[in-house]
Amino acid sequence: MQAQRNLLREGAPAVHVAVLDGTVVSVGVGVPDEVPYLGRARSRGLPVVRRSSGGTGILHLPRDLVWAVVLPRSHRLVGRTYVHGYSRLGAGVVTALATYGLASAWVPAPGLSEEYCPLGPRGYVLEVDGRIVGAAAQHLTGSTLLHHGTLSHRVDRALVRDVFAFPDPSVADRLMGLEERGLDEAPDRVAEAVRRGLARALEIE
Repeated sequence: MQAQRNLLREGAPAVHVAVLDGTVVSVGVGVPDEVPYLGRARSRGLPVVRRSSGGTGILHLPRDLVWAVVLPRSHRLVGRTYVHGYSRLGAGVVTALATYGLASAWVPAPGLSEEYCPLGPRGYVLEVDGRIVGAAAQHLTGSTLLHHGTLSHRVDRALVRDVFAFPDPSVADRLMGLEERGLDEAPDRVAEAVRRGLARALEIE
């Protein structure tokens, strides 16, 4: 998260992609500390980090990918409709997955959970075969847009259900990791493919 804050502070067009090495719950900037799922996460020894963007909670596991893109507000791909611009801002991720034979698409979030961000009612998520493998969020300053997101290497559905409350526990089955879909490439190589895809799609060289 600190790398994203540094990129946003600098304000120049940039792409950063990283592979996570631990389990963590990230939460949107507006979520109160006292919400029940953060209490459940902390009681299970899970660290909690706060994003500068909105949204609710998400569980990250080791080998998940996270990316951050910073663009000036004046960039032609930001525009006034940036709030709905997940498909164009995240097009490079779709391109990267296609190189591994995975057809993916950004689609409206399914609205199945008020607590778990990729299953929530706002924004867009990345699907492969109708299951959610990634999600993104945005933060706009006076001069700069931060668009950041995550790709799941693996999903621990039991832990997701344990920390987050769902009206129907089966909704967690909508989540899928790339490993489960058959992608056995090293995460650092996938991260580089995502970085190249984002940089090219967003004209950041």
